[in-house]
Amino acid sequence: MTEHARLELERPEWSKEEGVRRIPYWTFIDKELFEREKQKLFNGPTWNFLCLEVELQVPGDFVAVHVGETPVIVTRDRDGELYAFENRCSHRGSLLALEDRGNVKDFTCVYHAWTHNLQGDLVGVAFKDGIGGKGGIAKDFCMSDQGPRKLRVTVLSGLVFGSFDENVDDIEDYLGPEIVGRIARVLDGRKPVVLGRFTQILPNNWKLYAENTKDSYHASILHTFFTTFELNRLSQRGGIIVSENGGSHVSYSMIDREAEAAKTKDVYSDQNIRSQSDLKLSDMSLLGNFKEFKDDITLQILSVFPNFVLQQIQNALAVRTILPRGTDSMHLKWTYFGFEDDTPEQRKTRMKQSNLVGPGGYVSMEDGCIGGFVQRGTIGSPDEQAVLAMGGYSTDSSDDRITEAAIRGFWREYRLRMDV
Repeated sequence: MTEHARLELERPEWSKEEGVRRIPYWTFIDKELFEREKQKLFNGPTWNFLCLEVELQVPGDFVAVHVGETPVIVTRDRDGELYAFENRCSHRGSLLALEDRGNVKDFTCVYHAWTHNLQGDLVGVAFKDGIGGKGGIAKDFCMSDQGPRKLRVTVLSGLVFGSFDENVDDIEDYLGPEIVGRIARVLDGRKPVVLGRFTQILPNNWKLYAENTKDSYHASILHTFFTTFELNRLSQRGGIIVSENGGSHVSYSMIDREAEAAKTKDVYSDQNIRSQSDLKLSDMSLLGNFKEFKDDITLQILSVFPNFVLQQIQNALAVRTILPRGTDSMHLKWTYFGFEDDTPEQRKTRMKQSNLVGPGGYVSMEDGCIGGFVQRGTIGSPDEQAVLAMGGYSTDSSDDRITEAAIRGFWREYRLRMDV
């Protein structure tokens, strides 16, 4: 019996009847499942976020990123177009780009000096013809037949996505009009400026963080900063948008201070839960903001299946990329941005508010812990299941956020693409 067949027999059943109501904990620890994820999701017919287009402004600019665990280079060539290909030399597989970003005329491998152009084509082999008629590459060797795998590349509202599958749906069809419109709401009409970057290492399976970004139910319970300073409460106006296939989503809310103040009781206190703290800010200017969007939405978290997040928390804007590193670890890449036409005061506000999110952020530092708590809490119970029953069992959009519809939507698309 093959190892694959043995694992299939040993794995507890995930019945079709359970659908997306119950999620087996073995999905977060199964190594064979993780290998299938790399092929079916990250190397399959999905769109993976690569970078901001503004990071590749002139010919020769490149960024080194990852699609799942696969290292990838994204470039702007001299024809003005964007290209992406594996960060892998055609010869022995060494990395071509050793820096995260830069500007080059080509990529020459440090190992044996094989050279690739800005589109990933092999264009030069050191000592190809040997020396003095001796040595050299085999006569039947053809450079055009070599080279790292290339990705199909598309740009949507300044976001660069790539796919290893040439037949993947166009990005607009992949996302649907509502998700496309919500991306355009944040990005269209303005040129982004990168304000900062960092990578966070989290001790959990990548899917746990993907769930977390879609979990509007936890946001104002786990993150007491939100409720203490009235930045986000489930009682505020807002809602959830779930894409047709389920995998992508938008969660949004609007601050309505007059409506909040008019309420006769605190709905959080009535629940007798950890929701507020007695902490105070020495400098309240951290909460200063400016009106940026006409719709009065002050918080919008948008995800694209399988692993991209576009964040608007007040005026703190960022893109996040979820990158798996085995079954129980992941990297979370953050890129904060503003816009070219920001005033100095607006830029300062964005920089101050960047303290709200990230590994040390007043709002979201808890997210860096909670995935690890789940990973550790479930490791001994692979046969047990998580329960997704808040808001019923549908994956439909709604005008409230006390729901797990977006998480169920993620698992709906996951099961379809993974055939589990």
